[in-house]
Amino acid sequence: MPDAMTDSAYACMPHPRLEAGGLWLAAVQPDDIQAIRGWRNAQMEVLRQSRPISPAQQEAYFAERIWPGLGAAQPSEILLSYHDGERLIGYGGLVHIAWEHRRAEVSFLLDPALLSPPELYGCYFGVFLGLMQRLAFADLGLERLFTETYALRTHHIAVLETAGFRREGVLRRHVRIAGRAADALIHGCLKDDAA
Repeated sequence: MPDAMTDSAYACMPHPRLEAGGLWLAAVQPDDIQAIRGWRNAQMEVLRQSRPISPAQQEAYFAERIWPGLGAAQPSEILLSYHDGERLIGYGGLVHIAWEHRRAEVSFLLDPALLSPPELYGCYFGVFLGLMQRLAFADLGLERLFTETYALRTHHIAVLETAGFRREGVLRRHVRIAGRAADALIHGCLKDDAA
């Protein structure tokens, strides 16, 4: 595990810090992971997470899956903390990276205190997507990004589509949320779409 007093970075990222308009991304640090756990537990209905995560489970996940990838040329996941100035506001990154196919899934979660007004969420998410496109296409040589979003997240979907992600399919009645079946939408963005 990285030393909590030392900033760690992904070896595969030529620019360890991605910035746009006062917002910036860098590798998740040990001091960030419990805030992230709280945000995940508070928003399970929009995640592929069925149970709350304990502090020990969060520590184990990062120790086993994330910290070892920091030095890898081709990690399976790149998780980044998202900041507005000095304030940690969210996290996300590229997950399920298939380097041989040059694709990755985009993951994003914002501090629940910043989910409204929708315009604020849209601004934060839109900038994040632009930074992910830059990282994936310009820095890492990937050719495709994709997302899976539950249909009830209409504003989230609108921001995706504004950022150049095209709806590619619907997984009908794919999940149950609050006892009701819900669709999941698949969106994709090719390097050429983002150019």
